[in-house]
Amino acid sequence: MGRKKSGSRKKKPESILASKVRLAVALVLLASCPILMLLFQKMPDAFFPAYRSFSKALANVLATAACWCPVALWDWMLAYILVMIIATLIRRLWKRMPLLHWASWSLLVVAAICALAVDGWALNHYAPTLASDMGLEVHECSTDELAEATEHYLQEAAALAGQVPREEGGSLIAQDFFEMAPIAGDAYEKLGEEYPIFQGCTRPVKALILFGEPLLYSGHTGIYWATTGESSVPLHTATAEMPFTMCHEAAHRLGIAREQEANFAAFVACTTNDDVRFRYSGCYSAFSYCLNALYGEDPERAQEVVQQVLAENEKGVTLVFADRSATQEHYAAYKGTFEEVGTSVNNSYLKSFGETEGVKSYGLVVDDLIAWHEAGLG
Repeated sequence: MGRKKSGSRKKKPESILASKVRLAVALVLLASCPILMLLFQKMPDAFFPAYRSFSKALANVLATAACWCPVALWDWMLAYILVMIIATLIRRLWKRMPLLHWASWSLLVVAAICALAVDGWALNHYAPTLASDMGLEVHECSTDELAEATEHYLQEAAALAGQVPREEGGSLIAQDFFEMAPIAGDAYEKLGEEYPIFQGCTRPVKALILFGEPLLYSGHTGIYWATTGESSVPLHTATAEMPFTMCHEAAHRLGIAREQEANFAAFVACTTNDDVRFRYSGCYSAFSYCLNALYGEDPERAQEVVQQVLAENEKGVTLVFADRSATQEHYAAYKGTFEEVGTSVNNSYLKSFGETEGVKSYGLVVDDLIAWHEAGLG
C-alpha cells in the first residue's frame, strides 16, 4: 500500500450546514436594518437617549481600535473586501466549485458592515433635535432676522480674516492636515462640559487617502464611516473650510447624524476653539450659509448687507470674499457628471432616514445659526 506523504493534510469538505447558518445570520442582520429604522421612526422616545449613548460608546471603541493609523482605514479595507469578493468568485467559477460557501461569507461580510453602520449609528437620524438638547429655541425666521444674522456672521468673519495666516498676496496659507486633525478631534471636549450632547470620542480626524479624490469628485468633502468609527476628510479640502469640515465629521461620531445639525455642531465647536483658524472657519462657514439663504430670499437685501459691512471693515470683508472665490474655484475643478451621481445617491440616503429635504438639508443650519445669534451666544 502507498504511504501518505509526510506533512500532507486531507482538505476538509465545505460544510453546507455552516454555509446555511452564515446565510441565515446575514439575512437577519440585513433585515434588522429596515425593521429598526421603522421602529425608531415610529417610537423614537422609546429608544433615546439610551441609543445615542450606545452609539457613542461603540464609535469610541471602533475609533480607538483604529487610532494607531493617521489615515482612514475604512477605504482600504473596503477596497480589499471588494477585490477579495470578486477574486474568489472568479476563482470558484474557473474551477467550477459550488458558490454557496462563497455566497454565505460574502453576504455575511456585507451584512455585518451594513448592520454596524445602520444599527450601530445611523438610527441617530431619529434622535431629538440638537437644538432641543442644547436648549435653543428654533423658529421659522423672517427675512429681517436672516439679514441680521448674515450681517453678524460677516462681521465676525471679517474681524478674524486678518488674523489667519496668509500669503503675501492675501490668500490663506495651506494648512497641515495632520496638525489640524487632533485639534478637530478635541474640539468638542470643552463643549461637553456645558452640553452633554457633545461628550464622546475625541480621537483625531483621519485623512482620507484612497477615496479622497473620488469623494471630492462626487461633490462631498468628508464622510463618517460608522463601521470603523472614523471621521475622515480628503487632504485636498479647501483651506477656508477644512477646520469646519473636520468638525462636521467629528460631530457625526458623537451621534449627531442629521447633516444640518452636524453643520451647526461644527460651527459651535469651531467658534469656541482657541485656534483662530478654527474660529475663522466657523464664522466664515456660518456667513456663507446665511448669505446663500438670504440671496435666495432677497438678492437686493443680501447685497445691502454686504455693502454695509464692507463700509465698516473693507479689508476684512475683502479677504472673506477672496476666500469664497478661492473655495469656489477650488471645487470647480471637481465638478462633472460624477458629482451629479454622488449627489443623487446622498440625496436618496438622507431621505431614507427622514431628512426630507435631502442634500438641501445641509443649508437648514441657518435656522440654528439664527437661534444661536438671537440667544446672544455667538
